[in-house]
Amino acid sequence: MTTSALSYEVFVSDGPVRAGDQRMPDGSRIHWNPVSSTLIYGAEEALLVDPPFTHEQISKVGDWIDRSGKRLTYIYATHGHGDHWFGAGELVKRFPGSVTYATPGTIEVMHQQATVGRSELFDRVFPGVIPESPVDAVPVPTEGFLLEGNLIQPVETGHTDTDQTTVLHVPSIGLVVAGDVVYNGVHQYIVETVDGGLRQWLDALDRVEALAPRAVVAGHKNRNRPDDPASIDLTRKYLLNVERLLAEKSTAREFFDEMVRLYPDWVNPGPAWYGALALLGK
Repeated sequence: MTTSALSYEVFVSDGPVRAGDQRMPDGSRIHWNPVSSTLIYGAEEALLVDPPFTHEQISKVGDWIDRSGKRLTYIYATHGHGDHWFGAGELVKRFPGSVTYATPGTIEVMHQQATVGRSELFDRVFPGVIPESPVDAVPVPTEGFLLEGNLIQPVETGHTDTDQTTVLHVPSIGLVVAGDVVYNGVHQYIVETVDGGLRQWLDALDRVEALAPRAVVAGHKNRNRPDDPASIDLTRKYLLNVERLLAEKSTAREFFDEMVRLYPDWVNPGPAWYGALALLGK
């Protein structure tokens, strides 16, 4: 098989506004984080990592893939959170012949998100904007797979901002598509960090760092920031601040105010607020 040089591009979908009565401390509506979708491509074929989740986002990402001129061969979900794969089925319809891959652990979480996750969260805060989301992913080969002769390697990272997460490593170009293991310039989802989850996330960052990537695409990022491996350590420092402040602050508002003070340039403080409410109560 001829090996083609790979390249990648990132499409950042704006986060939609959540429905419901919950508000930010200043009374404003809560926004979802921007979601990153990554297209890795060679001379003819392409792989999409983490399709988005609303009809509008999916349509825009589909148009972006069309403009690339590449044949979409694979879709890969880094983890089971619905905002990183609910759009896969619609994109497979638009690009027939493409195959959706995920690890068995991610597929397990996908089934939970497609049922309880939708009824308890996604369809409640985003009514009518998410397509049908059958779990059509098949287990990715444990040894990885090839895109135009280049190894594409899933790397298990365990619990990070949810269970059974992975990153996707492309050694030939020094790329790690990190899903929600790494964030870049946006506030992090911390609701699932209880019962040792935060420490497990820190361990996962060490595993990503050990891959010595030259570029790291965060699953949620400020589109104006580069895909710099320094985002691994920024994610680590954010989590260490979360750990410290959870021990120091007695109310959600105190925690939130300090996180915003520490990260005045981070996009979307919404996750810091509803994370604080979940972990500290009112």
